[in-house]
Amino acid sequence: MRTADIRSRFLDHFAERGHTVVPSAPLPTPDPTLLFVNAGMVPFKPYLTGEQEAPWPRATSVQKCVRTLDIEEVGKTTRHGSFFQMNGNFSFGDYFKHEAIAHAWDLSTSSQADGGYGLDPDRIWVTVHHSDDESRGIWREVAGLPDERIVARGDEDNFWSMGVPGPCGPCSELYYDRGPALGREGGPAVDEDRYMEFWNLVFMQYERGEGAGKSGYPILGELPRRNIDTGMGLERMATLLQGVDNLYEIDETRPILDRAAELAAVRYGADAQADVRLRVVADHVRTALMLMADGTSPGNEGRGYVLRRILRRAVRSMRQLGHQDPVLGELLTVARDCMAPSYPEVADAYARIADQAQGEEDAFGATLRQGTTVLDTAVTQVKKEGGRTLPGAQAFLLHDTYGFPIDLTLEMASEQGVEVDRDGFTALMNAQRERARDDARARKSGGAADTTALRALLDAHGPTDWHAWSSLTTESRVLGILGSTGPVPVAHDGEIVTVVLDRSPFYAESGGQESDAGHLASTHAEAEVLDVRRPLPGLVVHQVRVTAGELAPGDQVVAAVDPQWRLGARQAHSGTHVLHAALREILGPTALQSGSYNRPGHLRLDFPWRGALSPAVRSEIEAAANRALRNDLPVGVRWMTLPEAKELGALALFDETYGEQVRVVEIGGAWSRELCGGTHVEHASQIGTVALTGEFSVGAGMRRLEAAVGIEGFNYLARERDLVTALAAKVGAPRAELPEKIAALLARFKATDRENARLTAQATTARAREVAGTATDVGGVRTVTTTVEGGAEEARALATAVRDLLPAAPGAVAVATPTGSMVIALNRTARENGLNASALIKALLDGRGGGSAEFAQGGGLPADRVTGALASLPRLITER
Repeated sequence: MRTADIRSRFLDHFAERGHTVVPSAPLPTPDPTLLFVNAGMVPFKPYLTGEQEAPWPRATSVQKCVRTLDIEEVGKTTRHGSFFQMNGNFSFGDYFKHEAIAHAWDLSTSSQADGGYGLDPDRIWVTVHHSDDESRGIWREVAGLPDERIVARGDEDNFWSMGVPGPCGPCSELYYDRGPALGREGGPAVDEDRYMEFWNLVFMQYERGEGAGKSGYPILGELPRRNIDTGMGLERMATLLQGVDNLYEIDETRPILDRAAELAAVRYGADAQADVRLRVVADHVRTALMLMADGTSPGNEGRGYVLRRILRRAVRSMRQLGHQDPVLGELLTVARDCMAPSYPEVADAYARIADQAQGEEDAFGATLRQGTTVLDTAVTQVKKEGGRTLPGAQAFLLHDTYGFPIDLTLEMASEQGVEVDRDGFTALMNAQRERARDDARARKSGGAADTTALRALLDAHGPTDWHAWSSLTTESRVLGILGSTGPVPVAHDGEIVTVVLDRSPFYAESGGQESDAGHLASTHAEAEVLDVRRPLPGLVVHQVRVTAGELAPGDQVVAAVDPQWRLGARQAHSGTHVLHAALREILGPTALQSGSYNRPGHLRLDFPWRGALSPAVRSEIEAAANRALRNDLPVGVRWMTLPEAKELGALALFDETYGEQVRVVEIGGAWSRELCGGTHVEHASQIGTVALTGEFSVGAGMRRLEAAVGIEGFNYLARERDLVTALAAKVGAPRAELPEKIAALLARFKATDRENARLTAQATTARAREVAGTATDVGGVRTVTTTVEGGAEEARALATAVRDLLPAAPGAVAVATPTGSMVIALNRTARENGLNASALIKALLDGRGGGSAEFAQGGGLPADRVTGALASLPRLITER
């Protein structure tokens, strides 16, 4: 049975039983604790935790997931995959254990002719929590399982929680016996390779308290409403139904592996190490395809870095298999054909995906060359100093600055007989990750210490009555005030705090639009609004600075958005939509926005593209955008379901989470149609103008456009006009002839520079002949010491020229400048006789300076010591 068919059978089974089919959320998630969705329940988390009311009593989905914490294990075991699909059915206060168990058993064991999977009931084992006698009894009743195939296990295996206070409960897992050829008999407690887990049923019925680990925390009581969260691994079920050994051999992965083996001229199964590399390639190529289809682009941080690492590991593995040529385009095409039956969007977006991947593979080739040079230099220095370990900081530099994979650093260092301080590297990586997590959490919580107090306010008062789309002011009440350590009873003049209001007109930063500015005012206090966030679904919080009086919970305030700020924000956000549409009009549909940011007067938009845009293309894009403004295209907002919006062709941002009803913003109808929660103008002409101010690379295969809009756009154009006028006056040419005039001036300057360089070289050669004639014999070494006017560049040129004029006998040249710089150059014969330029320069400059054995330089010597330092060179040569 094909994986796509397993997927559709699951959804059909639960749809027929009253479940709403919910499309998979995109892999990028707005959850501040995650980069990607890593479990099937993540999109349903607000409903399962009670943060939001679920829009349906029961639901089903097949959720795309990515986990990379154990990426090093991919390929080494048959159970680790970085991309996987989780089939799930969910109940929000509707059915509970009996129905969940019955649903799972029915679908697993019903015949394939009747829409089931047709698993042999006699080969299914289940586990239950040791305290969950209710589930044990239901398994006996529903499935007729004997006690020996119902295995009791402890908290580590069969009790679920999110690791923090909140919902928890026992779980029950289904395993399938794959036969004695794959392991020992005795059930999942004995061998989880032979007995493969394929479905986990979580019964959320308790509330837990504080505590670390998977057990030992207090159970505070029963939940007021019990939920069901189940997860069936799609790849695992495919492994069982397709009769293959592991998830790398199912129909969505094996063709990629086979093509990789063909390209590398190796046979899968012939060599264990090669097999690991082939499985890495197959897994990583499929993962990369799905990440890029959902809008992630290779980059140096966050999601982009994860994707970059996955792509580069795939390329590196192919090179280790002996295939040195570009490979991603070939393999991604196979992956596309494997995944398109379930996810047609990968075929629709493939031109963009292939282009990005090719750019990343090209960039990785350059990285390998540059990183190898840096690593070789570092290893040489370690050996020279008598060490055997490359510092963790050096490995981190290679990783963080040059994108050089740590596994490659380990391997290449080992080949040269040097170890790597892996602990030091890991400590630096962990510190970097923790800084990123802290930043994300702080931004998500609106500056408050954590969300616990905010959640209490949300539970007590309900969601914020939000009016950002309809009003600039509201009469509001202060529900709570939080400082850096938690709730405070009053905020004093000058303090910065987080304020929660019952209603708010302020736009909270999201969708690329910066939050509103404005103020709060009461009869006895005023506060400036600095930032606005949504740390929890439905809750808007305001970071404010009290500018007069004291602000306290219960105060009545007028919340007012700065109208000029909002006007600028609307112009910038609508301008972003207009520029995006113009970009796609000129470059085609693959130029899809992958990130944006807009604030009053300014916007930026990132899009996948290889190579800089020509001035002519930039002008075309700018003209297309301003044509929309001149034509005064209407701006409209419509609400509809997500499937309806997709049917209309509305573009969605991949890192946003959408509800049942979505807001579609249109500019000129189908010309620009995007899912968006931002604030916008009513007509395109209200944007004023869109003036491109920059276009540049922000990573391999990724470009960024920046523009000024509204009054800032007009100001930018006025400054450009004034600059051109001033330049024209300076060079004495009409503005229309300015480019030709400047080009002529530059050509003259370059000609003058070339003539100056020629004369300087002549002078250096003449001086070198003169200085070479002063050479003296010091222990068999022709030695020259002199000074030169100028700086280090002049000293280098003279030292090199003099050295080249010395005879074949050993020769040493030292040239110093009045400012204390010094250069030492040795010829080959001097080096062969044991002289080292780097050692000599350090001896003359009190340890400063360095270079190679042939050529070294340094500085920092006081001017009055230059002559004495030069005079010391003969002594050092004699003592060598």
